[in-house]
Amino acid sequence: MDPQTLFDVASTLAMLGWVALALSPLAPRRLLPVGGVVLPLLVCVIYALAAVLYLPGAEGGFDTLDNVMLLFSDRGATTVGWVHFLAFDLLVGGWIVRDARARSVPHITLLPCLFVTLMLGPVGLLAYLALRSLWVTWQKRKVAFA
Repeated sequence: MDPQTLFDVASTLAMLGWVALALSPLAPRRLLPVGGVVLPLLVCVIYALAAVLYLPGAEGGFDTLDNVMLLFSDRGATTVGWVHFLAFDLLVGGWIVRDARARSVPHITLLPCLFVTLMLGPVGLLAYLALRSLWVTWQKRKVAFA
């Protein structure tokens, strides 16, 4: 199978997942499981398939920067790396939405965090954890003054 095909399918599924997470308050029982579980797991399956297909024959490795660069000079291995980002970031996005819902963090405040998670993974997670901390602190102070 061509790496471009897996790249395209995984990218499309991931984008659908992010849209579902962003719109999940409109139909939480449908969109959150689809965007936060089903689609990320499908992207994980594509990742596993790509890893089996493309990594065994690729030159390079993970032990030095030069070897990582050599590995990513291969289209198949680069596809594996890209799909890894897509899968993991979407799984984190799903966790963010579920965690925020459990803590009653307003969904509208999550949207910037979700976008940053899509674009810069760990930075988006840090942004959400900061938002969550502020929200929980604010809620405790609000209750203390009530």
